[in-house]
Amino acid sequence: MIRSYALTDIGQKRQLNQDYIYRSETPVGNLPNVFIVADGMGGHNAGDYASRLAVETVVEEIGASFEKNAVKILNNAIRRANEQLRKRAREDKALSGMGTTIVAATCISRYLEVANVGDSRLYVISDEIRQITQDHSLVEEMVRMGGLDKETARNHPDKNIITRAVGARRDVEVDFFNVELQTGDLVLLCSDGLTNMVDDEMICRILKGDGNLEDRVEELMKTANQNGGKDNISVIVIELLADEVKHD
Repeated sequence: MIRSYALTDIGQKRQLNQDYIYRSETPVGNLPNVFIVADGMGGHNAGDYASRLAVETVVEEIGASFEKNAVKILNNAIRRANEQLRKRAREDKALSGMGTTIVAATCISRYLEVANVGDSRLYVISDEIRQITQDHSLVEEMVRMGGLDKETARNHPDKNIITRAVGARRDVEVDFFNVELQTGDLVLLCSDGLTNMVDDEMICRILKGDGNLEDRVEELMKTANQNGGKDNISVIVIELLADEVKHD
């Protein structure tokens, strides 16, 4: 059994919330549950349109898919969302150049299947915090090449330049991750409005702290806003309860 809680917030500096989130603890098509965070980009209202259209398309495609394999279901759905964003951008000049990150997950028994494009993230939190996804960003590539350390990267002026996005190119490349979960693990999906304002250790401390799940997620959001809230902030946290995680 799982339980989850989700929040999205405009933050302190933005005029518009370009993030869009979705969560379903019950089946969508052949997936037992679905959780998605998308962070849109584009001028005027194109970013919020991009994230919403992408998530709605992904959910619709998951619901209609006859596939059984979670990776294939998610891959086909994100590819379809990519097509839809590009089609709408061609039809409406105001939407030209729009795109969105997407991080999506489904929990199947004790395994988590994760799909990722862009720099929204998924973490697994047990005794420590582990970032599962890899950012598709210019700064993250510099870190991987050894040109930057993680702490410098957090405040780098080019941090918002992403190298992959849904809607950006004709073909979208999706990363996939499979994680085995343990009873009591927390799964965090979030936009960079959280991770740019709150470091990993503080995220871990808040989410492993006292209080119910809702209180801890709200504390995380409050902390991001108190630290500057420079971007929209979106958070989904999934908690794995004992009878969901069965070992052979």
